[in-house]
Amino acid sequence: MGPKTEQRAINLRRANRRMPRRRHDITVEKVNCMNPEYLKNFASEGGKIYPRRLTGVSAKLHRRITREIKRARALNLM
Repeated sequence: MGPKTEQRAINLRRANRRMPRRRHDITVEKVNCMNPEYLKNFASEGGKIYPRRLTGVSAKLHRRITREIKRARALNLM
């Protein structure tokens, strides 16, 4: 017994995608609003922040990255 329609099956597969391998090369010390060159790795050209499933970082680190990107924007560094 699965989803009723093909579109619902597609949405279910999309929602239950596996996360990429965890990245351990990101140091917490580099995530700082005064380091905008490093923070640009986590945002697109248009300024949108990449989701966790693309960057492969933990939830705690992603919240910190998001906070620091917003601070850098407020200081006109990004």
